[in-house]
Parts: sequence; structure tokens; C-alpha cells
Amino acid sequence: MTRPRIRVAAYVIRHRPGPELLVFDHVGLPQAGTQVPAGGVQPGETPERAVLREVLEETGLRTASVVGRLGMDDKPHPDTGRPRRTTYFHLHVPATTADAWNHEVCGDGDDAGLAFACRFLPLPLTRPLADDQDAWLGRIDPRWATATHDRR
Repeated sequence: MTRPRIRVAAYVIRHRPGPELLVFDHVGLPQAGTQVPAGGVQPGETPERAVLREVLEETGLRTASVVGRLGMDDKPHPDTGRPRRTTYFHLHVPATTADAWNHEVCGDGDDAGLAFACRFLPLPLTRPLADDQDAWLGRIDPRWATATHDRR
């Protein structure tokens, strides 16, 4: 049996005045869909450090702080079918965080050098995120669950 790739995903929330979720789109690659920061956990790295690193690499934000773990999801990658285990985290950023910006992904991952268009969306979302990444939002607040997802 193949061991799953260990990953993290970040629900970065800003309150201004209502709750908003940080998302991004790949510039020039709309078929990738709207996503939250996510990626692999490096050897020896704690999931908490990994989620902060992924937020920094994919959005450039240095002001995010971990509020807590929400849950773990085991499901295959939508394109390759390889097993993945993703731990979802709730993070917070200051209300003064910019509304939108473009960021070139840093780090040494597969997405290094890509451009991401980052922005905040009000909660609850009106449409699901790519790869059902929004499925755990209801764990933070049941009112934030996307209408198309059952509350977990």
C-alpha cells in the first residue's frame, strides 16, 4: 500500500467587519480553480510550521498566526489518484491586511515561480473551492459552511 503524501491546508481568516477567507487563483491558469494555501509537510517539520510556511510561500503573508487544527482529510489527488492526507488549519490575519495582491510563489516546491492572485472572499462562500478545499470551513463556524457541503 502506498503511503499518503502528508499535507496541510490553511483557512486564513480576516475580520473586516465580517469574516473573510483568503483565496488565490493561478494567474494565466484559470482551470486550476480558486484555492486556499496548501502544500506538503517537509521531513522534520511540524504541521503548524508547514502551514505557516505554505501561507508565506504562496501568498507572501508574514502576519498569519495559527488558531488551531480543524481536522484531517484522506482522499486521493484529483489528477493523479495518489493518496494524500491533509490537515486543515484555521489561521488569522490582522484586519489591516490588504484586500488583494499578486504574489510570485517562492520556495522550492512544484509551484515555485508561479504567479498567484490573492484576495479575500466573504464567508460563507457562494461557490465551492477547487478540490473541495472549503469542506472544513463549517468546523470553524457552522454559518461559514459552503451551501453545497454537508457540515462535518
